[in-house]
Amino acid sequence: MRRKLLPYLFVAILVLVLSVGVSAQRVPELNIMTTTEGYDPIRYEAAFLIQDNLAELGIEVTVSPTEFSTLIQNFYNEQDFEIAIAGWSGRVDRLDPQHFLGTLESGQSDLGGNNPGGYVNERYDELFQLQSQEFDQDLRREYVLEMQSIAMDEQPLNILFFRDEVVAYNKDNFTGFVPMAGEAIYNEWIPFDVEPLGADRSLTIGTTQEPDNINPLDSTTVWGWKFMRMYYDKLIRLSPDIEPLPWAAESVEAIDDNTIEIVLRDGMNFHDGEAVTVEDVKFSYDYYQEQDFAYFRPFYQPLEEVIIVDDNTLHFVLEEPTSFFITVTLSQIPILPKHLWEDIEAADQLSPEDVPTVGSGPLVFDQYDRGEYKRLVKNEDYFMADEIDIDAVDFNIYADSEGVYTALVTEEIDMTAWRLEPAQINLAEQEDHLEVVSVPDFGYYHMTYNLRVPPMDDIEFRRALAHAVPYDTFINVLLDGLGERGTSIIAPVNAFWHNPDVPLYDYDLDLARERLEAAGYWWDDEGRLNFPQ
Repeated sequence: MRRKLLPYLFVAILVLVLSVGVSAQRVPELNIMTTTEGYDPIRYEAAFLIQDNLAELGIEVTVSPTEFSTLIQNFYNEQDFEIAIAGWSGRVDRLDPQHFLGTLESGQSDLGGNNPGGYVNERYDELFQLQSQEFDQDLRREYVLEMQSIAMDEQPLNILFFRDEVVAYNKDNFTGFVPMAGEAIYNEWIPFDVEPLGADRSLTIGTTQEPDNINPLDSTTVWGWKFMRMYYDKLIRLSPDIEPLPWAAESVEAIDDNTIEIVLRDGMNFHDGEAVTVEDVKFSYDYYQEQDFAYFRPFYQPLEEVIIVDDNTLHFVLEEPTSFFITVTLSQIPILPKHLWEDIEAADQLSPEDVPTVGSGPLVFDQYDRGEYKRLVKNEDYFMADEIDIDAVDFNIYADSEGVYTALVTEEIDMTAWRLEPAQINLAEQEDHLEVVSVPDFGYYHMTYNLRVPPMDDIEFRRALAHAVPYDTFINVLLDGLGERGTSIIAPVNAFWHNPDVPLYDYDLDLARERLEAAGYWWDDEGRLNFPQ
């Protein structure tokens, strides 16, 4: 009996092995992580449009709407994703191409770095170093253009769209707003520009976005830094015209190609009354290096050492000439009070209640109730205090953009921190007390692939997927024409650095199928996509 069963058992095992082999060839179900609808309905809808198109190619996809801070944690700090739809904001310092180029440099691909997809290209990395060191702008531009061509050809991420920054404020309550490219009116010049028109001297900002945290050694979102930069100071501030202005530094001078001399401004104090000294400045830069804060690594990486020359003077010694150091690095790294941070060994492990919130900037940290409210008050002892006409900045946090818009119309808030949704713009323009402001953005929304995970590690698969992105639908339907299709990591509005000749992948599902087939992918009887055999 046993001998009679053996052939049948063998056949059964063979069938099982073959069936497992066939199923194992299938491209597995992929997951797209995106924001919740309340946080950003545009990104939310974009994910489902892409899901529908990938289904047409025989690729099963789930969409995971994720709370923003959790998305950021998974994306950057854990790299726990397959495909993620995220965005880079167009802060003023990012008009220099260094930041956006660095988001694809292999040295920033570790946990917490700006290259969470793990893109590696030796030529790209070589060009990244060359452009970082090149002071001849025309030659640097050649490197930057080539980098864009490499990246957009290999598609480690897909640039979905550039979105206009359209915001609004209550013109009956405040005036003096100075819009900045990529930031509109919620920028770091608010304390110095805004003037009250009535008795209320507290500017109230409405937002759905709140900081991932307020730890200057752990925050990796623009919403963390847009808040913190109001109460921390930097050696340099960038003007609305992108001019580097000495700030906490009284003067900045290049002694030679590798040495920058900083003379610290006299009479500055931290918000706890302690004086700001050259020791605090040196400590801040040394501390960021010692803690190896990956998000800021591109800023401090060129720095070899900071030398205290005298009570007011420091020399920043660079490992090599660095084209962006004054404009970008000195304008972004905050001055920390040494007496509060020097005994903290693992800054990124601090619990929220243990994070020192003492800076030396124009506003003073007062209150933060997560999910509800934030408040900053005027620093009466600031060296520019006479130029500040407001007493405080309040932030009301809402569950969704509709809540922000309703608060704006009912005068519960004075301005929006972020974009109005397309359907709200025409309505806002009809409100007599509101002023609508629109500026182009050089930040972008992107679909990033985790290149450590098949099939995202296959360049031909990524190129095919680029043809499944409905760019025109994003612009004409989701954005109501208030944006531009994605092209490169350097936006068209940043014309000097933008490469208009990068490879483009137009929406074409038939061409996507042809590319997949040419790369060896095939479809089974159920229409599911399978890996090349």
